[in-house]
Amino acid sequence: MSARTVTIQYNDKVVRQFLLASVLWGAVGMLVGVIVATQLNAWRVNFDLPWLTFGRLRPLHTNAVIFAFVGNMMFAGVYYSTQRLVKARLASDFLSSLHFWGWQAIIVAAAITLPLGFSRGKEYAELIWPINIAVAGIWVVFAVNFFWTLARRHERALYVAIWFYIATIITVAMLYIVNHLSIPTSLTHSYPIFAGVQDGLVQWWYGHNAVAFFLTTPILGIMYYFVPKAAERPVYSYRLSVIHFWSLVFVYIWAGPHHLLNTALPDWLQVLGMTFSLMLWAPSWGGMLNGLLTLRGAWHKLRTDPVLKFFAAAVTFYGMATFEGPLLSIKSVNALGHYTDWIIGHVHAGALGWNGFMAAGMIYWLLPRLWNKPLHSVSLANTHFWIGTVGILLYVAAMWVSGITQGLMLNATVEGGTVLAYPNFLDTLNAIRPMMLMRIVGGGLYLVGWLLLAYNVVKTISGAKAVDGAAEVLVDDTPVQRVGAVGTFVNPPVVFSILGTIFACAWMFGGDLLRLLGLFGTITSVILAWLHFEAKIRGWAEWYDRLLVNAAPFTVLTFLAVAAGGLIQIIPTVIVQRAQNVEDRIQVPYTPLELAGRDIYVKEGCYNCHSQMIRTLVPDVLRYGDYSRLGESIYDHPYQWGSRRIGPDLARLGNADGKGNPKYGDAWHYQHMLDPRSVSPGSNMPNYPWLFTQKTDLAALPAKMRVMRTLGVPYAEQTPEEIQAEALAQGAKIADGLRESGLHTAADREIVALIAYLQKLGKSEPVTRSTALAK
Repeated sequence: MSARTVTIQYNDKVVRQFLLASVLWGAVGMLVGVIVATQLNAWRVNFDLPWLTFGRLRPLHTNAVIFAFVGNMMFAGVYYSTQRLVKARLASDFLSSLHFWGWQAIIVAAAITLPLGFSRGKEYAELIWPINIAVAGIWVVFAVNFFWTLARRHERALYVAIWFYIATIITVAMLYIVNHLSIPTSLTHSYPIFAGVQDGLVQWWYGHNAVAFFLTTPILGIMYYFVPKAAERPVYSYRLSVIHFWSLVFVYIWAGPHHLLNTALPDWLQVLGMTFSLMLWAPSWGGMLNGLLTLRGAWHKLRTDPVLKFFAAAVTFYGMATFEGPLLSIKSVNALGHYTDWIIGHVHAGALGWNGFMAAGMIYWLLPRLWNKPLHSVSLANTHFWIGTVGILLYVAAMWVSGITQGLMLNATVEGGTVLAYPNFLDTLNAIRPMMLMRIVGGGLYLVGWLLLAYNVVKTISGAKAVDGAAEVLVDDTPVQRVGAVGTFVNPPVVFSILGTIFACAWMFGGDLLRLLGLFGTITSVILAWLHFEAKIRGWAEWYDRLLVNAAPFTVLTFLAVAAGGLIQIIPTVIVQRAQNVEDRIQVPYTPLELAGRDIYVKEGCYNCHSQMIRTLVPDVLRYGDYSRLGESIYDHPYQWGSRRIGPDLARLGNADGKGNPKYGDAWHYQHMLDPRSVSPGSNMPNYPWLFTQKTDLAALPAKMRVMRTLGVPYAEQTPEEIQAEALAQGAKIADGLRESGLHTAADREIVALIAYLQKLGKSEPVTRSTALAK
């Protein structure tokens, strides 16, 4: 067939909408971040109001930055670049509009529900189940619109940026759905189907890879499009981009367990997470070098061009963050840095430096093209860059110093490692207060820089006329050779990859003989693959070129690459780690009142400051008691192991001596929640006066316990009246004890339920063969 020319009018309206939304929500997310940072230094900034406490605002901050700021920026970049890379208008204007308005509605719903305390209690996955369904639905809209556009494309081969977009769409869907599987108890509450170690593994399989496939892979795709455009240079190495993509999407998915090192997580999973995290150094730095070297021949432009400044700094921060992540996954380093501000600094180097600067560079580059008007002020954009850079450096440096200082103090021992050097947790907190103040300064400067961008955007688009891009495209209808179903899998690259993975799994998980055979097979597979590649390089290249002509086989292979790690890690854990397979002790199920108290603990966001996991480290055991067993949280839906210790660990709060005696009495907890500084001088914890006036929702308990029974918690059948009567009886006993101490409250108040829960923490029963089988 003969070629013909067609005119493509791009849908840039939706790009403009997502871009402006990103600017707005970026400012909101950063402002909330400065507020919560201030609350850590000045507890009065919580204002004794439930919807303004750190525990409720911190999830709002993280969700706003991830899903509102970066999410909108990502959609703008994906929609703009995809249309031009495939030479086709977005398939559906309706789906594009539905995607935009649906996503903004989700953000608003999150902004309302999170401060009100509606939370699932899992980091980056706090949103309640109706909103989660909406997220999944809008993501499907995005996927349909994207793949439909690919099907209508006039450019046959898929450019590297499209590869990363495909990986993002299918992997985020997989991660989000699995981690948010829940059984509702009401319109605003549900329990996840996983518990304890299973929930922890699934959560960080999601949490780690949400960073990978929501904050990294789509932004890498944007990098591969916008950096060459801004630098007016081709990508440095196409071959390196191929290696970067496939190694990254395969290796990244395995690394989640490094968030749970030295915990009750089975050791094989910890080793697996650490190993693959260290392997991430290679593909991550390969991508960074590919981005930076694309700027070769254009470095002189950085003196005057703010866009290239932001892009170059962003890629540099990406390299820094992806060096630090594997470093922190080494067990000995993790023992120092985990639960401290070092992790916070690491996360913000990526969020502010990589995501934030890529967003700024992209926005400044797009503004003149979407509104057909020069940027209002280049000097203001340059000022934004330097203020933002100083802000990031102050923030990250402060968190490094703070985290390492606190980690060293918490782990310090004397007298031959038998006594803690700093037994009072608050000593470590007060030591890092100057660095916590420096974080506010750094975050504030970064916010000021973003507000300069917002001002620049407003002045640029004021009086400007929005324009949609257009292009004359030569369409060639000549049939091309595609990769069929057989050719997708039966070819040297895929066969060698599968063999290598199988042998590597045998090496890591098998017995002595199988490990030896696995090691030999892995080495042999790598050598044979390399030799075959060198001998048949043209054949490998031709197969890959044919693969890129058809999006379906490419998408299938990408899905298999990302799904393999999750399946190998999660399925054995879900099947094996049950009540019949725990170690020497098993959790005692919560009473109805304790379950209600646990939900209050989650509602107030206490997991943002306290862990419930004593690691297998001498300082942890000296400070908090015997190390945690996986059986001690086996009925916890959701798990509450935590990831940060702004306050001490609570795993053995109700069983401090191992004999069932709590660390503190009920009266201490009462005073601590009313005025923390009355019992813990120097504490930065907010007051919780509303817990003493609000009633516990006892009417919701029957539905909650019914769901818990469905999930395998060994509760006996009870009528709603019996459940509520049992809760009130336990509450009355606690209220009577408080009254004897001169403290007065009703049995049905939230403070009573919370005290009941806190006094249950750490209580378990010994496991014998007969009790295990009974479970």
